[in-house]
Amino acid sequence: MNDKKRAFLATVLTVFAFVTLIAGCGSSEPGPGDPGWIDSERLLNADNELENWMSLGRDFQQQHYSPADLINTDNVHDLGLAWEYDARTPRGRVNRGLEAIPIVVDGIMYTSGAWSIVYALDARTGEEVWTYDPQVDGSFARAECCDIVNRGVQVWKGRVYVATFDGYLVALDARSGLVLWRVDTLTDRTRGYSITGAPQIAGNIVVIGNSGADFGVRGYITAYDLTTGAEEWRFFMVPGDPDNGYEHPEMEMAAETWDPDSDWESGGGGTAWGQFAYDPHLNLLYIGTGNSTPYPIWFRSPSGGDNLFLASVLAINPDTGALVWYYQTTPGEIWDYTVTQNLVLADLEIDGSSRQVLMVAPKNGFLYVLDRETGELLTADNFVRVTWATHIDLDSGRPVLTEQGNYEDEPKWVFPWDIGAHSWQQMSYSPDTELVYIPATDAGMLYTSYDEYSFKPGEWNVGIYYLADSLKSDLLIARDPVTQEEIWSVKLSGVGNGGVLSTGGNLVFQGNANGNFVAHRADTGEILHQIPTGTGIMAAPITYVIDGEQYVAVMAGFGGALLDYFVEENAAATYENYGRILAFKLNGTDVPLPPKRIIPPITEPPVRSTTVESIEDGGQLYGKYCAVCHGGIGGERMSLFPSLIRMASNTHGLFNQILLEGLYEPNGMANWSDILTAEDAGAIHDYLVSEQESAWRAQENLN
Repeated sequence: MNDKKRAFLATVLTVFAFVTLIAGCGSSEPGPGDPGWIDSERLLNADNELENWMSLGRDFQQQHYSPADLINTDNVHDLGLAWEYDARTPRGRVNRGLEAIPIVVDGIMYTSGAWSIVYALDARTGEEVWTYDPQVDGSFARAECCDIVNRGVQVWKGRVYVATFDGYLVALDARSGLVLWRVDTLTDRTRGYSITGAPQIAGNIVVIGNSGADFGVRGYITAYDLTTGAEEWRFFMVPGDPDNGYEHPEMEMAAETWDPDSDWESGGGGTAWGQFAYDPHLNLLYIGTGNSTPYPIWFRSPSGGDNLFLASVLAINPDTGALVWYYQTTPGEIWDYTVTQNLVLADLEIDGSSRQVLMVAPKNGFLYVLDRETGELLTADNFVRVTWATHIDLDSGRPVLTEQGNYEDEPKWVFPWDIGAHSWQQMSYSPDTELVYIPATDAGMLYTSYDEYSFKPGEWNVGIYYLADSLKSDLLIARDPVTQEEIWSVKLSGVGNGGVLSTGGNLVFQGNANGNFVAHRADTGEILHQIPTGTGIMAAPITYVIDGEQYVAVMAGFGGALLDYFVEENAAATYENYGRILAFKLNGTDVPLPPKRIIPPITEPPVRSTTVESIEDGGQLYGKYCAVCHGGIGGERMSLFPSLIRMASNTHGLFNQILLEGLYEPNGMANWSDILTAEDAGAIHDYLVSEQESAWRAQENLN
């Protein structure tokens, strides 16, 4: 046999062996010692495995804290880059945000990115082990309020669970990334549902919720068998039309808090898209629910009512799907004050007794501490400026409302704004300092109600105008959850700063929208070290130890609700905003900065035969359907979506194909032919050509 034949045979045998291995991985059941093997015993003993980060919040308490202290206040100034992985958006021109929290087990990092892609990486080097692309349906980009993001996976007993933006829950083999099962979680694919949140393991089930309340959907969570993907139960967050009956007893109870003649067609909202928690000792699954559809209760439930279970924390028995207790933070919710922020479990001493508590800092500006066994409210106070309520009555558990919060008859400036005093970016609790660390925003908004409202399929169905918001100030706040005393706060630059990690090294880590990765002293807030990355960071960091060396890692990439509206201080205004996974260690190197952002010049637009009426009509249509992403009427703003007054000649030629035929739908620019006619598209095009003509002439005159 000659050398060429030997080489060919060796190649064939190698490929055959690899395919056989992968096939075996896909067909045999994983067991202890296999990649991705996390079980209850390991998770309950997470403090004994500092080399791992085994849940979104590290352990079952979801505190976003690690006892690891090899990196500490004495040496954190030596922290630098260990490795970087390129996780840029694979589809279209828009680099989407990265919001996931990685999971690390036995040297492998599992995480997710834009378009629900899953990555398995070597946690020491960042080398790729495998990736999984679920090929999300691009038409679902129409159903995103806040970017095509994914907030993480769960890893359990050799499987990686991920929910896709277009509504599927998928179980992957942790060894290979091969699909083990895939189920459709959506009850109605004609509505504006999507999924951006991570699943939650609770006993023998995996649970997933959904997003889409701003478009008019009815929120729910669904539980599936971990091994087979078979549906076990479903829990709706708000009732449907009582004339159609109730899916489970809790809906009959909830319906009593709604007007019988509510606007059932709008769905009601209440979607659960945040970070859940599960207490294996109490066998309770904790869910935070979302905002209303539409926001104004005078359209949604005209006679008023608490409108359960909007803006609530629910404790559910995962074996049966039955409600054990609930606490509603914002009865009759009208401000988009979701409770989809991360839920943190801890044991605190309150009034001389040890209490098992759940802590949450929702959008509404109050930090709540609840008994997680009973739902009893223990403490609550505002952590930023709040004008919709004066305080929380600890006896009734209800907010004491102000007239300033009621915008039914006239516009009102209300604090916090709709993005919230605390959005989805994770807060942390350190049992060392006994403080919570909240990434907060002090901002208000002019809430202005529609005069009339009716549900419109495929459109935003919030019932308010977005006319103005106040100056915004992001803060990192350290607060005692028992006394509700603020211990320290640090003002941050930019808007949309990242989630938080606290560690046993007396450190708090946070990535910022301005592209810095920052280490604070946990007890005082003093900034000890800043690492410029050139990439805005929204996600919370994690930490893990390999062979005696501690790493701190974070998903970097700006986006989310501010993808289309950010400020000059944000790194995305200066640098290309592509996704990266960054891992740091002591004595690491500098982080390479991305290339500078280049804004293309405005070119001379094509000549079109237009009328004043067509341009005016097009401007109104553009403002209603396009400006939310592409920029405001009469100019531009900081947006990572393409500016349509900078269209090239070939884009003008394809305008109707893009808008009405879905030419760019795979890239996230969906088809609008269900709402817009050819005449509408022509009017929008006339308006954009007129705007581009004016902007081009101004540019040429300036030059």
